[in-house]
Amino acid sequence: MGINHLAFAVKDMAATHAFYTESMGFELVKTEIVPKETGGFARHAFYSTGSDRDQLIAFWDLANDVGAGTDFKTDISRDLGLEPLTNHIAFQADDVDDLMAKKQHWLDHGNTVLEIDHGWVHSIYTEDPDKIAVEFAVVTRPFTDEDRTEAAALLFAEEPTPSTEKIRATLHQPGVDEPMVLMGADS
Repeated sequence: MGINHLAFAVKDMAATHAFYTESMGFELVKTEIVPKETGGFARHAFYSTGSDRDQLIAFWDLANDVGAGTDFKTDISRDLGLEPLTNHIAFQADDVDDLMAKKQHWLDHGNTVLEIDHGWVHSIYTEDPDKIAVEFAVVTRPFTDEDRTEAAALLFAEEPTPSTEKIRATLHQPGVDEPMVLMGADS
């Protein structure tokens, strides 16, 4: 069972549309206009992230919704007092080569990119115009029975041992040739 769609309210639909079509490479497939009892309407735009049947992401444009106001918060981590990447949306990359191509695409579109090789999954992160963290990721090794046993043991452990995977994190800035190593063997 997969996810049909996730939906988020945004403040600037034009900026959101540009980011998700240009930087993310998603396709706008449907927009619904929803009349509001308080006056005006809301726009609900759906973008395909893979399949047109599911794997969608949607955004609410509330600019014409009289009852919504304009002072709502959209940063799903910082607005809750959490670190920026705590709440994020992760999308699948085909393989590490595809992930590196997506990283370069983000950089070419002016996005700062955090790259983390977690040891079992390789990820890149950036933020959309509403400061929602988005990620492309690829699992780099199959899960083992040992992984499953350890996951179950750690899930509710009162004093869990820290993960032992070797993590490498680098920050890539648009227009800067050398990335900044934040964590890993070279730091």
